Amino acid sequence: MTHPNDPKNPAGKPEASNFLRHIIEDDLAAGRVSSVVTRFPPEPNGYLHFGHAKSICLNFGLAQRYQGRCHLRLDDTNPTKEEQEFVDAIEASVRWLGFDWNTHHYFASDYFDRLYQFAEALIQAGHAYVDSQNAEDMRARRGTLTQAGQNSPFRDRSIDENLDLFRRMKAGEFPDGAHVLRAKINMASPNMNLRDPVLYRIRHAEHHRTGKSWCIYPLYDYAHPLSDAIEGITHSICTLEFEDHRPLYDWLVDKVAQAGFFKPEAVPHQYEFARLNLTYLVLSKRKLVDLIDSQVVDGWDDPRMPTLVAARRRGYTPEGFQRFVEQMGVSKSDGWIDYSVLEECMRDHLNEIAPRRVAVLDPLELVIENLPDDYDETCEAANHPQRPELGKRGMPFTKRLFIEREDFMAEPTKGFFRMTPGGRVRLKYAYVAECTGFETDANGQVVRVKAKIFEDSRSGTPGADTYKVKGNLHWVSAQQAYMTQVRLYDRLFAHPTPGARREGDAPELERDFKDDLNPHSLTTVQVAMEPSLQQARPEDRFQFERHGYFVADLKDSRPDVPVFNRTVTLKDSWAKQK
Repeated sequence: MTHPNDPKNPAGKPEASNFLRHIIEDDLAAGRVSSVVTRFPPEPNGYLHFGHAKSICLNFGLAQRYQGRCHLRLDDTNPTKEEQEFVDAIEASVRWLGFDWNTHHYFASDYFDRLYQFAEALIQAGHAYVDSQNAEDMRARRGTLTQAGQNSPFRDRSIDENLDLFRRMKAGEFPDGAHVLRAKINMASPNMNLRDPVLYRIRHAEHHRTGKSWCIYPLYDYAHPLSDAIEGITHSICTLEFEDHRPLYDWLVDKVAQAGFFKPEAVPHQYEFARLNLTYLVLSKRKLVDLIDSQVVDGWDDPRMPTLVAARRRGYTPEGFQRFVEQMGVSKSDGWIDYSVLEECMRDHLNEIAPRRVAVLDPLELVIENLPDDYDETCEAANHPQRPELGKRGMPFTKRLFIEREDFMAEPTKGFFRMTPGGRVRLKYAYVAECTGFETDANGQVVRVKAKIFEDSRSGTPGADTYKVKGNLHWVSAQQAYMTQVRLYDRLFAHPTPGARREGDAPELERDFKDDLNPHSLTTVQVAMEPSLQQARPEDRFQFERHGYFVADLKDSRPDVPVFNRTVTLKDSWAKQK
């Protein structure tokens, strides 16, 4: 993320609105904080998605901008859903986006001893109690949005009894669900999060880091704010759905500070911003798991998934995500961003960095009749039209070529300026060719086109521009082409809000979000490419002329056998559908 005085933004382009920058600048100017400390605190129970990219860029970007630091903290408080696999994937995704936490990598489990100590202090101060109701009774007494909750019959246990029970919970004397530790706040609060929330529950499960050392675990809403306080976080930034949780956040850090564990003036503060809502996506972890379990996709890293591991395989770039986040800005109001905005940010960056290559996605043989069978000439093509410093490459020109099937019409329609019988076109980087005929199979399908070239029409030679043609076709040598598989990826969903009700839907109708899947989200084709592409390494990116941006697949490519994925088309092919 850049700003007018940032060397990465030398032109000083106007910035999108970001209210958090104003808060931080005011805090620094007033001396409320001496340095900025943020954190990115995911739970290690899944893979990061596009929404996390916004939070990563925001937290790390703000820390960089104000010469502070950003911590990576894994809030690992639920041992039944967390795995080392997810920890490794989170770390890799943050690094891939271009950020580094240096030495500031933490886990909530690092603080289990201290969090337990804080809980005992809350009990001793009369701010927490052990509740022995079962889950059903607790739920029944919680109340509703319009009806106050009822106090637990165990709410008035003595401090000594609560401490004894809590210590015995920790010692493993009770089965799962026998007791919980709850905060004693206000069961009549209009904010449901303040109705004596659960702080600890019994869970006899092995933790991915602490093993079997613990059988009670803090809940996220308890561990999260107090972990922020332990780490000295100055600006705890989260999405708007946590706005109703902020009173609990403040209550916990205030009560623990009163117990003498933190300086009251140094406790963290929570700030909420609008989450990322992108059309044509689902970001719900439950729905993403459903897509995998129902085999709609091949896993978390399927390039159609909105996860960062999938985006990397798709060929999206970290710089594209950073541009996208900067362009969106940061506000307090929820809204929807069209997926085309993200795609355009990717196009903009790929246009700058991607070398140009030629690939024929639907090959049709073109035979140059006035060349000998063993003809082999090298034509030159620029690696990037706007970056001459990248030089040129050689493309073999032979008697037999491949052109796109759509570039030939035996009976041309009006306005068709590509190859037709008797018509002339330029074979890009090479010669002007005139179609002399074609061959068809038993079904009448064209299987071969014949042409002759004009030897004095080679691109770049004197007199070549005397041949005036409207059509300009790309091609590859049929004899030397690299034939390989290309996967043409598109949006996974065909509707901007998958599963949402439509106007006119019957009241009883419940839509399945999978009903809105795009049947054309993946097409696999066998393609003819210029031979240099056979040397592509995993994650090498290219613009295939006319077809879009492609990447050598990170997972399936092998030495001398790269497999290519389409990242994004050259233009927004969905605009006309909106």
